[in-house]
This record gives sequence, structure tokens and C-alpha cells, in this order.
Amino acid sequence: MNSGDGGEVASATAGPPTPLEWKFSQVFGERTAGEEVQEVDIISAIEFDKTGDHLATGDRGGRVVLFERTDAKEHGGNRRDLERMDYPVSRHPEFRYKTEFQSHEPEFDYLKSLEIEEKINKIRWCQTANGALFLLSTNDKTIKFWKVQEKKLKKIADMNVDPSKAAGNGGIASSSVSSSPKPYLANGACSDRSYNSLSNDLSFPPGGIPSLRLPVVVTSSETSLVARCRRVYAHAHDYHINSISNNSDGETFISADDLRINLWNLEISNQSFNIVDVKPANMEDLTEVITSAEFHPTHCNMLAYSSSKGSIRLIDLRQSALCDSHSKLFEEQEAPGSRSFFTEIIASISDVKFARDGRYILSRDYMTLKLWDINMDSGPVQTFQVHEYLRPKLCDLYENDSIFDKFECCLSGDGLRVATGSYSNLFRVFGCTAGSTEATTLEASKNPMRRQVQTPSRPSRSLGSSITRVVRRGAESPGPDANGNSFDFTTKLLHLAWHPSENSIACAAANSLYMYYA
Repeated sequence: MNSGDGGEVASATAGPPTPLEWKFSQVFGERTAGEEVQEVDIISAIEFDKTGDHLATGDRGGRVVLFERTDAKEHGGNRRDLERMDYPVSRHPEFRYKTEFQSHEPEFDYLKSLEIEEKINKIRWCQTANGALFLLSTNDKTIKFWKVQEKKLKKIADMNVDPSKAAGNGGIASSSVSSSPKPYLANGACSDRSYNSLSNDLSFPPGGIPSLRLPVVVTSSETSLVARCRRVYAHAHDYHINSISNNSDGETFISADDLRINLWNLEISNQSFNIVDVKPANMEDLTEVITSAEFHPTHCNMLAYSSSKGSIRLIDLRQSALCDSHSKLFEEQEAPGSRSFFTEIIASISDVKFARDGRYILSRDYMTLKLWDINMDSGPVQTFQVHEYLRPKLCDLYENDSIFDKFECCLSGDGLRVATGSYSNLFRVFGCTAGSTEATTLEASKNPMRRQVQTPSRPSRSLGSSITRVVRRGAESPGPDANGNSFDFTTKLLHLAWHPSENSIACAAANSLYMYYA
């Protein structure tokens, strides 16, 4: 497939692009050997903004950490200037820590006697304005709208106390004398405790002070990043929120839980509209739940949501206020005689993503990645086997609950490749153009190619379709892997994101954020 407006599958005559050679770029929060990882530090969400200049991560402790791109700033200028300096035009993205803030705190629902953990489930970037960054973050119940911007620090000057005498008597010196770090308030003001806790041994002139001066607040040239919560969207979901997605109109977004999808206006936090409701009149009749939802990238009236039965529904908000019916239903017919106890469990879709041009939908279930053409609802265009070697171990995975792990997926900005995670901190990158055999296995470490399988896969083509359907098995082997490495089901790579315009991937391995480029 390509990223053009036509969205047509690339012809075989053009030939697939050569497989990418992935290299390690950066790591944040790298663990030392044997270091114990705290539960609250485990990363639970990753998201690039539309420009790719900022990256946000959320963790189980309710914190949101922001990173900003540095290579573009340090080596700015047009192509001609770079060539004159003999500087390479193309560089892989490099990021640095920008700021962090506490987005959610643990809560308790006294009505239902339930603890609401602070874990960040999803982060979504919103449109920037006046140099400020805006983003949505959510835990199981509450969505928050954050504004992050630089503010100039304010300091208090022209005090009544002589700084030199105060310092000599063991008091507190002024801000120009003191070398200790000062805490800053949420509004950017400098809270210098020295003026709030004047000691009693300060000396005053004989006869007292003839006059008192009012302190002056001075705005300094120093700046500090301040995160402020602009809106809180609460009390709208009875079940755990699994998805939030921004609309292309820049004004609205959706939030989805197991049974409902709500439509919000960013500026209105006390009202939402229920647009999808799959809750049956009798809960005993419940057969499937909503697992993920996302707006179309360009058509503000269209969105897709997936279910635990392995189906994807495309709905049009123009049809009715409550979208009980769908415009299109995407599901793959079950092969006869292949049903088992685990069939329905592993068919559950954990994540759906639209391609940048909106023509294709990528879905991830437990065993496979599937690429769907929104103009063809009879079946997926391509199917990629992520870890087929696990099929004989499904019983063990069910016993330790690993079979319910929710892996995310992502597409490259040009639409030529897709990626998703697996166990042992591995992730897979597949080429999705016609004839491509690219199926790369990478490890979230400083040596990503350590477990790379050398033999490329051969795609097997299915019959009976005008558009070729491809089943890509990658590197299958009856053993642990082709290099004899054993797999660890306790280390799983659930969250990853692809840079919107470059071949760069950010992925989370426990509390560590790894970045790779090609």
C-alpha cells in the first residue's frame, strides 16, 4: 500500500522496498542488571504528536513525561545551508527530557467500593496554540485535558530587610545571594521561603524603621515549564476506559469503555453524547465488548471500533444520533474445523489504527496483525503472524493470564510498514506492500538485531480475491526461536509508536523507553 490519496495497493511491477536496517538510537530509564522495577514506573502509554517533534509517555504511577526533539533545533536551516556546511541532511530523531507532571492520582469509588488506579491508559496529542502544548490523558474513569507551556518566573524584590545584615545574622539572603534551589509554584511564581520565615534575630536600626516599602514582584528572564489541567471529563463511564481519540475537526474527541462510546467537546467537560451503546437489556445476553476505538484521520464523521469477537465496525455519525447500526462490518470468516476453546479469546482485537490516508485499518489480535481495506469488508488484505510459535502453548498462556495481554500496533507514516510487540521484549516490523517479504524481529535493547532471524519469510498467497491477500508468518520455528533463545512471558512489549514522518520507533520495555531508527 502507499500513502497517496488513491490509497491503492502498490503494484508488484514496481517491486517492494528493500527491508530496513534498524539501529539503536536512544534509551531513557535504562535498567541495570538485576535492578528491580517498581510497578509505578512501568510505562503504560506512548504517543508522538503530529509533527513528531514531541513524544509523551504515561506510566502506572499516573505520571506523564514529555520529550522534545533536539536534532532539528540544534541543526536548523534549509537544505542548501546544510549542504554548504557538508552536514548530512537526513538525521535520525534525537530526543531529550522536557518535563513531567502528575496527571492522575489513585481514587476510591465509595458508591461501588472500588479502587480507581492512577495508571495512564492512553495519551493523545491535541492541536498546539500560541506555543503551548495540549494533550489528553486518561485512566480507567477520568479524562484530563492538559496545557503545557513555558512561563517566565516571578521573583520578589525590594524587601525591607537589608540582605547583607540578614545574611550576617544567620538569616536568609535575597535571591541574588542565595545559592540554594528555589521551589516554583504552579503559576510560575518563585516561592522563596526566606521571606516567609524571617528569623527573630534580625537587627533593626535604633528607633525602628521610619518607613516600610511594599515588596515588588519582578518578572525575570528565566522560564519554567508549567503543566496546567484545563478540563476534567469525569463521571461518564461505568466501565473502564480503553480508548480516547481526537477528531480531525480539532474540537471534539471520543472516549470508549467496554460497552459505550461517548462524544465530547474539548471545551465542555460536564456534558457528553453517547453515540454507541452495545449494552443489552439483560447483561446475561452480553456476547461481546468494545476493545478499541479511533476516529478517521480526515473524515470527522467516521470512526471505527473493534470488539472482543474480532470484528471491526465502521460508523458514520451523520446517520443518526445513536449509531446502533454500522456502515461496514469487517470480520474474517472462521475456517471450518479450526475452532477450539481458545479461538474466541485470541480473536479479540486489542488495538485498531487508521493509516495516515484513512484507506486502511490495522488491527491487532493476540496472534496476528491484520490489514483491512475499508473498501473491502470481505476479509483482511494481509495477515501477519506475530508469534505463531506460541500456538502450542496457549493452555499455559491461559493459566498465567498472558493470553489476555493487550498488544498495541502502529503504521509508518508512508504506509509501507506496520509494527507490533511480542514477548521477551521483542517487536516485529512487517512490510505491507505487494510482494514484500520483510518480517524483522527486533529486541528492545541497545543491540536490537541480537535476536534477528536471518532467513526471510516467503508470503503465502490465498486464492479467490481480486486483491491479493497475504499471510506473512515471519520467522516460524518449532523451538523458542531460530537462534535457540528461550522466551520470557513476563517481559512483554505492549506499547510502541511510529514517528509520523520518519522511520523511527519508540517502544516501552517495563520502565525503559527505547528508540530506534532506520
